Amino acid sequence: FKNIVFGKQPLDPELFNSMAQEEARNISRADANRNKTTQLRRFYDELILWETRVNQQPDKFNEYLPFIRMLNAKASYAEGRKLVDCTFVNLFAHTLKEVNSAETLTTCKLFWEAFMGFYKQERPKD
Repeated sequence: FKNIVFGKQPLDPELFNSMAQEEARNISRADANRNKTTQLRRFYDELILWETRVNQQPDKFNEYLPFIRMLNAKASYAEGRKLVDCTFVNLFAHTLKEVNSAETLTTCKLFWEAFMGFYKQERPKD
C-alpha cells in the first residue's frame, strides 16, 4: 500500500476505486473469524467521529491528532484478541500515518468509505 498517499495533489484518481478495492480483496482473504465487517466498521465509525470533530473545529486538529493516532493501539488490541489480522492493522496504520491535516483526515475517511463498500462486496455474509 505504498501507493496510498493522501497529501499529494491532485489525488490519484484510483485511490477510492481500484486501490481501495485491491486492499479490500487482500484483507478479505483472512481467516473467516477475523476481519468481520462489523469489526472493521467499528474502526471506520470512530474515524468518522474524529473527522466530524475536526471539521467542526479545524483549529483543534493538532489537539485531536494524538487521539486519532491512538486508533492504531485499538487496532493492535483487536489483533491481539484475534478480531482482525496484521494485514488490516498495517493498512490502517499506514493510512493513519498519512493523516497530517484536516484535509488528509477527510481523504483518509473517504478511502475507508470506499474500502468498506468494496469489502462488503468481498465478504457479503459477514
